[in-house]
Amino acid sequence: MGQATGHLAANFSMITFMSNINTSGTSRRAYRIRIEGSLDPSWSDRLCGLAITTSGKFGAKTTTILEGELADQSALMGVLNSLHNLHLPLEALENLSPDTSEEVPQEPAH
Repeated sequence: MGQATGHLAANFSMITFMSNINTSGTSRRAYRIRIEGSLDPSWSDRLCGLAITTSGKFGAKTTTILEGELADQSALMGVLNSLHNLHLPLEALENLSPDTSEEVPQEPAH
């Protein structure tokens, strides 16, 4: 019973963390994900429609770029989980959407 409770607490923490990531009022965001290895473009439909481009070799390894808009944070997590399950190491994740959150006013220096 204690193990199940710990699992639920961990899931709740992740949900809370994910719900606080995007506070701009819009959930669709564009991302660029760079992974080590080669992924065939036919995987696009299974990865939320992201465009897949194998960009060749950077140094001694092949790198693939996935780019496009995702509906929300759940879709992003789904893509990242799929890449993890395919044993494709994540090299970079970029949020390409402009930051529309308002800046918090700073107190003037005295």
